Amino acid sequence: MTVATKKLGNAGEDFAANYLESYGYQILARNFRVRSAEIDIIAEVSGVIVFVEVKTRKDMRHGLPAEAVNWRKQKKIIEAAGVFLQDETYADCACRFDVIEIYALGKNFGVRHIENAFEVESEF
Repeated sequence: MTVATKKLGNAGEDFAANYLESYGYQILARNFRVRSAEIDIIAEVSGVIVFVEVKTRKDMRHGLPAEAVNWRKQKKIIEAAGVFLQDETYADCACRFDVIEIYALGKNFGVRHIENAFEVESEF
């Protein structure tokens, strides 16, 4: 990953976190990492824990940003979410998995928030 790509990704994650907060989400954690899995943003809204994968793109050469959240990536996010939910504070909370697409438009950003982008097929 190039420095420019990392910088763009970080800016996209910052924008996504601010976007969520503007809609009443409380950010609980950012870049939550376990083993080889990471969740970009973990937030809470209306008693629901929301695990958010942020994908930032400056063009569509590689398809829509959400298309990069394939089943392998989903599996890793679900694994990390399971670890996060082991904390007894959140053990009985409902949860969902969202994807936020960030489109870099020069110095501005566009956003598409996909709620319930994917689901867990079985219990954690």
